Amino acid sequence: MVKHIVLYTLKEDVNKEEAIAIVADALEGLVGKIPGLNWMEINASKGGMDYALYSEFESWEALEKYQKHPLHLMAKEKFHHFIENRYCADYEF
Repeated sequence: MVKHIVLYTLKEDVNKEEAIAIVADALEGLVGKIPGLNWMEINASKGGMDYALYSEFESWEALEKYQKHPLHLMAKEKFHHFIENRYCADYEF
């Protein structure tokens, strides 16, 4: 299993609550639609970042395929313009 954790900051002119809701709506529904994606959740952060994405994949290969999957790419189109910075950590457990 592989954990995929991403922390994001949003652009200053973005309504953060609305943006996080859009991201969650676009991505959390991909579980069960993309092979190997077992879990995903999006949550607002109280720290220095605006929100966190936490997901679990069956394997490194599943994570790699998810990154290129058409449903994932279409989902990103809904919110990529909100993002200022992105920091990612992936590890096996």
